[in-house]
Amino acid sequence: MDNVKNFTKGLIKENPVFALLLGMCPTLGVTTSAENGLGMGLATTFVLVMANIVISAVKNGIPDKVRIPAFIIIIASFVTVVELTMQAYLPSLFASLGLFIPLIVVNCIVLGRAEAFASKNNVISSAIDGLGMGLGFSLALTLLGAVREFLGSGKVFGLQIYDTNYGMLVFVLAPGAFLVLGYLILVINRFKKA
Repeated sequence: MDNVKNFTKGLIKENPVFALLLGMCPTLGVTTSAENGLGMGLATTFVLVMANIVISAVKNGIPDKVRIPAFIIIIASFVTVVELTMQAYLPSLFASLGLFIPLIVVNCIVLGRAEAFASKNNVISSAIDGLGMGLGFSLALTLLGAVREFLGSGKVFGLQIYDTNYGMLVFVLAPGAFLVLGYLILVINRFKKA
């Protein structure tokens, strides 16, 4: 029952983007399209799950003095795997996400879950927590990217919904990310209170 709670809290109650307001750099930077949001979300989910598993498994062998640097090395190893895999098999997505992929190493969601959860719980619970938080992050980035892409260019996942001439360029640019994120947080908080 606790594992179900750990999984669902990342999706809804403690969503990293909409509830905790963590990971704003990639959230605002890469969500110009739903595809970019989904790609970054899934890459971060993989890193979260794998880092949580490894950190939970080796937590007793890491001295307290080097705990954070050890966590960063573990996280960086999985980010490197994601980066090289994406570069080899998804070059267009890799080019779109660019610098934000290596920045997963210092993403406060990943390091925060390693410190707050994986270093204190067993491997299964840590994997489930990482999956829940990662999928919640993926959901938030994909939703934000889809709304921005729809309002800015009339597309969602590259599918044309309405004529591009009617799109509002501001939503594809940085100010649009802040506007859409603010309104999405407002709508989600209204649903939570209802």
